[in-house]
Amino acid sequence: MAGQGVGRRQILQILGTAAAAAQFPGFSRWAFACGHIGNAGLQIKPAVYRPQFFTAAEYPMIERLAEIIIPSDGTPGAKEAGVAEFIDFMVAADPELQYAFRTGLTWLNAHSEQTAGKRFVELTAEQQTSLLMPLGFKDKAREGQETGRRFFGMMRDYTVAGFYTSEIGFKELDNPALKFYAESPECPHKDDPEHQHVTPTNS
Repeated sequence: MAGQGVGRRQILQILGTAAAAAQFPGFSRWAFACGHIGNAGLQIKPAVYRPQFFTAAEYPMIERLAEIIIPSDGTPGAKEAGVAEFIDFMVAADPELQYAFRTGLTWLNAHSEQTAGKRFVELTAEQQTSLLMPLGFKDKAREGQETGRRFFGMMRDYTVAGFYTSEIGFKELDNPALKFYAESPECPHKDDPEHQHVTPTNS
């Protein structure tokens, strides 16, 4: 896939902002994976999300791009997890991201109109996928589309970050080591003299 990738420092920044986002009352779908901590889970969510940064024309593009990157193929995807809300919140909180995202969306619409005669959200699903393929795969890259490839790579990185820091995405990892338990489980090796027998305790 294209893009510069998110570095370790950026990942830590994203996780920190995601934790702060848990307290934001405006999300209608996105919920932090650790939202069980504190009172975040008790918040009443609004029926509709109101974008903090993107315009009424831009936000549907963010929604559609996130849905293409992590589709709902038999399991919840970016749409169900509210990833577009997360991305909007992240961009609104970081002025350095705002220019890059707005420029990228403008480029994508211009490229879409030049290639297919319509704005990106007006294309069919098949046309959208075809348009994005050269942006998402290095072996399909075309000269002169570097701006689009950088934008799509950034969009992909923040989509993945938003999905896997959400409650829905976290569950999709299905890793026992990452699960939260209401009580400490018993040691499964009861007959092993090397192990201390731990009994379940309420958290």
